[in-house]
Amino acid sequence: MAVSTDLSAPQDSGRRQVEISDPKAIRALAHAARLAAISDLYSSQVSRTATELAAVTGLTPSAMSYHLRALQKWGMVEPAESDGDARERRWKAAGTDFTIKSVSGSGHPELAILDLELDAQRRRILAHNQERDELTLRGEEELRFPSMSMSTETMYLDREKASELIDRMNQLVREYLAVEPTDPEAERRRVATLWSVVPDSAP
Repeated sequence: MAVSTDLSAPQDSGRRQVEISDPKAIRALAHAARLAAISDLYSSQVSRTATELAAVTGLTPSAMSYHLRALQKWGMVEPAESDGDARERRWKAAGTDFTIKSVSGSGHPELAILDLELDAQRRRILAHNQERDELTLRGEEELRFPSMSMSTETMYLDREKASELIDRMNQLVREYLAVEPTDPEAERRRVATLWSVVPDSAP
């Protein structure tokens, strides 16, 4: 687990750098509530309860507790001393500074996660192309899995239409996730999808 705490700074500085470089640890941040909790705990350097953080993130206290335990697993947060009321655990940042070491060197958690996903998809595309070329050379084109599909479209959407598109795409993906093969001998391949809706700043 590539999560390190840097104590190389002078002791009187009181600085503790928490660096995240493990892809699994970075992906553990891929949730708005976890990002919000990390931001609050590290920026304020004040301990919070799950209930207090739930009020910030819009989750229930029990759901927030689950996310805090996940962040603790990766060394991002840790239990804090009780303020006298032991009925609910308090949480604090595991250090004074928090950085993400990503593929592009970006320190922003969401961009670090994006780097990982794009890099993984690039590797899949290269491997698929290699497999397709090898089958073609052997004259076994009929064994090729349907070619990779990728398209880029420009749309003009308001907030309502953008939300509708996202909801419909998520629903479509969920429908295919729920499909169970009826023939146990049927060829099945794991297929990775990656799609996005991003506002374009270009005129």
